Amino acid sequence: MSLEQAVTAFAGVMILISVALTQLVSPWWWLLTAFVGLNLLQSAFTGFCPAAMAMRKLGIGRGVAPGCHYK
Repeated sequence: MSLEQAVTAFAGVMILISVALTQLVSPWWWLLTAFVGLNLLQSAFTGFCPAAMAMRKLGIGRGVAPGCHYK
């Protein structure tokens, strides 16, 4: 799995989990959905992606995630 795929999959899983928690636990979990969305948006413009940095340290993938320009 490439780094791009891992970051995209992680974001998708976090959004699905937060939607489920919103329905099952509390509407406050929408904040997690908003956080994930804002993080994706800022990484598209700044190139700073904490998830990609953490995944690269864990040895996941060697590709470049969208908006994440690390070597």
